[in-house]
Amino acid sequence: MKQDVVIVGGGVAAVNAIKAIREVSSDINIHVIQHEPVYPYYRTRLTKNLFEDLDIDKILLQKKEWYEQNKVNLYLGKEVTSLDTDNSTVRLDDGSNLKYDKLLLANGSFNFKPPIEGIDKENVYTIRTFEDIQTIKANTEDKKTILHIGGGIQNLEAAWAFCSHGKEVIVAEFMDKLMPRQLDDRASQILKNAVEASNVKVLLGTQVVAITGEDKVSGAITKNGDTIHCDMVVYSVGIRPNKKLYENTAIKTNIGVIVNEHMQTNLENVYAAGDIAELDGKVMGLWPVAIEQGKIAGYNIVGKDATYYSSLPVTLMNAFNLSIFSVGIVDENSSSLTLTDDPGDGQSYKRIFIQDNIILGAIMIGDNKYNNLLKKFIENKTDISSINLSNISVADLLEQLKSL
Repeated sequence: MKQDVVIVGGGVAAVNAIKAIREVSSDINIHVIQHEPVYPYYRTRLTKNLFEDLDIDKILLQKKEWYEQNKVNLYLGKEVTSLDTDNSTVRLDDGSNLKYDKLLLANGSFNFKPPIEGIDKENVYTIRTFEDIQTIKANTEDKKTILHIGGGIQNLEAAWAFCSHGKEVIVAEFMDKLMPRQLDDRASQILKNAVEASNVKVLLGTQVVAITGEDKVSGAITKNGDTIHCDMVVYSVGIRPNKKLYENTAIKTNIGVIVNEHMQTNLENVYAAGDIAELDGKVMGLWPVAIEQGKIAGYNIVGKDATYYSSLPVTLMNAFNLSIFSVGIVDENSSSLTLTDDPGDGQSYKRIFIQDNIILGAIMIGDNKYNNLLKKFIENKTDISSINLSNISVADLLEQLKSL
């Protein structure tokens, strides 16, 4: 009898699990429950195309016919309301039930709503879904000043889109620099300068504690009592796994759904991958991680032994006339040597972090031709002891890496 695999969620982890399953078996019945009423798409492209006439078909993870070709039963606009692990059944919001032999939890995460007074007022938004983008676009034309709470990648891309659309933009970041997890102090300063050169006001070390206005936004108040005048707010201050559905089941959860290196939960026939999955006490919340975890989960679901090894944190952002690439560990305290190329032009910067003749991480601004090379060396932990690192320039190192 054919096995049934049910996948909760229709993101990139789910799609890569399907690919892995179909690589091994063409017979297994695959059911994917996607709570949005559209085919799975590139969520990372939402802020990049904010004010374009965004056609959902142009950002799909796979063409619609791919699901038919791979015999995937896709349940669009449906949501799992309960899970019965004793009887291996999921219940949908239309009252129907699906039996499973194997279950993959890939329903991702949600944008954390910070505890700010007035955050539920009209004209406060966050960007997580295609519908969010449509709503923001429909309500932006008459707005003058947009406050972005959070100085991470998503909010900076959105801020770039708004200022390119002729809006006044303010970015308030709680930490003392932009993109604090991906950039060192100098790279973050270069980014801040570029953001401000686009007439965006940047407020670092700033905590917004209240959003003012009767029903609609009229401004915001910071922890030190300053007032920010704005008529729209967009917040992006991190994610949280969508684990609520599983908290009263036999599936173990903590920050997210706890998995081992095979992406298997404490239940033998239940797996998790992507933003929902917690491995070694961490939820990564990164696109490349979700891709790899989905693939590993898919293989193990069909009996092909596969192990997940930590994926590299990789960040690529093109905004404010800068190309920024950050990969691996970019912390000088974790490195015995760093090599830096900073011409001071505000457009280019390179820094490579090395420990025991292994490249741990790199930051590249303005030059993307070495991105894949660096990623490969960091990923493979390639020994570069054959290169004399004393008094070597970044340019020379990069050229020598090409010959290894």
